Amino acid sequence: MDRIKQLGMATAAALFATPALAQDAPGLDDKINQAFADFTGPFVSFIFAPFPGTGFPWIVGWLVVAATVFTLYFAFVQLRFFSHAISLVKGDYSDPNDAGEVSHFQALATALSGTVGLGNIAGVAVAVGIGGPGATFWMIVAGLLGMASKFTECTLGVKYRNEYDDGTVSGGPMYYMSKGFDELGLPGGKILAILFSIFCILGALGGGNMFQANQAHQQIAGITGDYPGWITGVIFAIIVFLVIVGGLKSIARVTEKVVPFMGVMYVAAALVIIIMHADQIGWAFGQIFAGAFTGLGIAGGMVGALIQGFRRAAFSNEAGVGSAAIAHSAVRTKEPITEGFVSLLEPFIDTVVICTMTALVIIITQQLLIDPETGLYMLTEDGSAIATVDGNSGVSLTSAAFASAFGWFPYVLAIAVVLFAFSTMISWSYYGLKAWTYLFGEGHTKELIFKIIFCVFVVIGAAANLGPVIDFSDAAIFAMAVVNVFALYFLMKVVRQELASYAARLKSGEIRKFGH
Repeated sequence: MDRIKQLGMATAAALFATPALAQDAPGLDDKINQAFADFTGPFVSFIFAPFPGTGFPWIVGWLVVAATVFTLYFAFVQLRFFSHAISLVKGDYSDPNDAGEVSHFQALATALSGTVGLGNIAGVAVAVGIGGPGATFWMIVAGLLGMASKFTECTLGVKYRNEYDDGTVSGGPMYYMSKGFDELGLPGGKILAILFSIFCILGALGGGNMFQANQAHQQIAGITGDYPGWITGVIFAIIVFLVIVGGLKSIARVTEKVVPFMGVMYVAAALVIIIMHADQIGWAFGQIFAGAFTGLGIAGGMVGALIQGFRRAAFSNEAGVGSAAIAHSAVRTKEPITEGFVSLLEPFIDTVVICTMTALVIIITQQLLIDPETGLYMLTEDGSAIATVDGNSGVSLTSAAFASAFGWFPYVLAIAVVLFAFSTMISWSYYGLKAWTYLFGEGHTKELIFKIIFCVFVVIGAAANLGPVIDFSDAAIFAMAVVNVFALYFLMKVVRQELASYAARLKSGEIRKFGH
């Protein structure tokens, strides 16, 4: 199986770092890694297996089909309520006395911090490199469809959450699976919830933690010089612990500052480059549309572009995975559907805006040619190859594209990678914590145990060779999607009832902006 199939959401760049790390592993590490790979290999292979005769992982098809179903079932809710979603994020309809822990904006920022990451930087380069510029078109389409999946799962997350006397809440797929299925008289909800929680904990400790720490160390060491990874791990573990020990409110206070800063910095740099090459914007979009429907690129023209675009979007925005529903469940609101509206902005920002910006910069600033020996795109400068897109160079391709306009940008990119890794870790710590408390019960001591375990894994991640572990945790994250989407099909009629009720009251004027 090629490494691109083993991408995992915000942990997308695992395919770039893991092979290099494995080459330097000591003998004992090699044996441990091999034993773990042998044990977990069948599960990993199943999750990322392609449809027969294609390079299209069935799990991506599972997510894209679900997104299409929800888009049609809710009559393109992502378009009809887009402007209302923005009003909600601005706080126009927010009542500070409603139950919940964080504002609409803070919930959105926390969820985005778990999705906006290395995949937006590196994964897009691989998609464009292998699928051609047309992959960008299908990436946008998949992102737009994914907005309906987020809407569905996050509405349910708020509707079936647990609210406690101290003002805290617990929500997410495990709660709407167990409580929602019971409400509808359906069997098996508790089993689905347990499976989801187990997969969520594994994904949080691996892809949402260890790999992030590992990648952050690689970026820092690349600038400062090589040094033991455990040092980075200890520093990160202390910072992460100081943030997550305060609970979601503490996490939200950090993410609402870090995420906009990261996003604005990255998008601003992309916009400057695009404006500098304004005369090529029309040509770039021409390449994107032509490549989406013709044989302009490689990998089978339209089919290759579609596969790479859908794959990149699915791995980037987590729509249908269920993780974001955990963060959105903590919002202050008495109307579950409002957080569904807010959450649909997430794939739009992550995939339609940030991923597209990356793709445009690469298309505009670089000349992409096909390597006659490998049949893959290679990045060229004055005719000499400086990076080959073979699944191991996404970060370097994106870095080179931005560096063509800003020679200092690779240093900014390194900072962005570290911030992305940090924000992803603190978000996934919350996802894992809520899965942990669902299985083992609420309570300060139980929560503290998980937080300590999580921080220990930060140190392990920065210091160790984790190839098979990351593969397994990525597979666990997408196994969450298998369980989650299955449940959503049974529960989506509940969301439609919520939507119909809210839309009618909004139209009649019963629902007004707060203070009006």
